[in-house]
Amino acid sequence: MRGARGVNAAPRHVIGSGPGAHDDQHDFQGVGRMPRQSSTAPDRGDHDGQAAQGGAGTGPQRRATVVDVARLAGVSTATVSRVMNRNYPVAEATRERVEEAMRELGYVVNAHARALAGVSGRTVGIIVNELIDPFYAYIARGVEREATDGGRLCLVCCTQGDPRRELAFIELMHERRADAVVLVGGSVEDRAYKAELARRARDLDAGGSKLVLCGRPSLGHDAPTVGVEYDNEGGAFAITDHLIAQGHEQILYLGGPPGLSTNRDRLAGYRRALELRGIDRDPELEQPGAFGRAWGQRRMTELLREGPRFSAVFAANDIVAAGAAEALEDAGLRIPHDMSLVGYDDIPVAQELRPRLTTVRIPLEEMGRQAVRVALGSGDEDEWRAGNTGTLRLGTHIVVRDSVAPYSGGGAGNGVGGSGGAGRRRRG
Repeated sequence: MRGARGVNAAPRHVIGSGPGAHDDQHDFQGVGRMPRQSSTAPDRGDHDGQAAQGGAGTGPQRRATVVDVARLAGVSTATVSRVMNRNYPVAEATRERVEEAMRELGYVVNAHARALAGVSGRTVGIIVNELIDPFYAYIARGVEREATDGGRLCLVCCTQGDPRRELAFIELMHERRADAVVLVGGSVEDRAYKAELARRARDLDAGGSKLVLCGRPSLGHDAPTVGVEYDNEGGAFAITDHLIAQGHEQILYLGGPPGLSTNRDRLAGYRRALELRGIDRDPELEQPGAFGRAWGQRRMTELLREGPRFSAVFAANDIVAAGAAEALEDAGLRIPHDMSLVGYDDIPVAQELRPRLTTVRIPLEEMGRQAVRVALGSGDEDEWRAGNTGTLRLGTHIVVRDSVAPYSGGGAGNGVGGSGGAGRRRRG
């Protein structure tokens, strides 16, 4: 890892797990303490690091200290500290001598001691719902790569959708003096939680760190956060309008938790496209639920049994679209001949489906990279950041593939069930 001088180790990813769920999801007071593991206290002389000295059969091993490194390198302990912290100019020859002494002694910087001393932990934390979900995984990869490029360790924490874990992980990152904490994904409106999150943002800011909201609504002007978002509503508008331009007016919106900010924006874009095209909104064609494949397959199967009144499906994400495609295949319906289908996110499954899925592309990995940049003040992100919110907005766009066909004027799904054309409603 570049920047971690004298340590011959590759960047590591630490997958965290937070405290268990609390009976009252809205009681956030006092949240944030993670369970601690017992540890052996360092020697009194170990101010910044640790290493094993001595060999087998020589009794208890003693950890190397800054004093040991300084003695071997022939410099003062202050010089060793400057080399490790990179906070003061040091001659290159001296730096190399200190680093060689650290390697010879097996000296490793003690992150906990550095945090107690008020020194940056040279880490970036990222908090996601679920790491195996491609949406979060690609953002996490962008955060990790940008952090590594800057010589920082990336710590990845998974909340499993528990807001208490989010707060606890932020507190843990604060204790470790992380340079930035990136909080990824939509949120549900909850005043108590929002107040606690804003308080932790102020704590991080007071300690020289920054909370980054990635794909998440702002906490308000009083919370010292920065943000990276994407044009979520605009992407939903564009993909709905694409279907309308192909002649589809009865469009099913399928999936997404109804209270989640991510889904609210996508549903808003869907509705706006219908309105601007003069098509009456049908509440029965709005079927929120979840972002999972199994849910998409199950709900689509139920709707097909009831008799489809739509010729196209806008799945809330590509995973839901994959489930819907499975249900359509089971029902003997062909995509796009009998039913057009689109998704959102443009994760790998969109190209793995047959036919390949038309969808909205989010620059997920770039979002992760930019989240680190806006927090640490690197790059040219200021040219793209909204002046009134401090939030960087990235664009989305449609990726047209093979899952949409023009509306043929037959029944639902271009000829299934005889009801698709009958229900079309356009305002004059």
